[in-house]
Amino acid sequence: MKDQIIGNWKQLKGEVQKKWGELTNDEIDQVNGDLTKLSGNIQKKYGITKEAAEKQVKDWHKQSQSNFT
Repeated sequence: MKDQIIGNWKQLKGEVQKKWGELTNDEIDQVNGDLTKLSGNIQKKYGITKEAAEKQVKDWHKQSQSNFT
């Protein structure tokens, strides 16, 4: 998962915080639009598999993209 959404990251950080509320602001800031880092943080924080975290991020990313078009 090499997708990056750096251009819209400032706008999307709030959505990330709502969806994955256990992530700290620092953890979200460190992601800086890198979805691979986001899924890694979710995996660690929520104790889920890499595949489950990647699926959550992929589904969220697909939904968030539709909000910007």
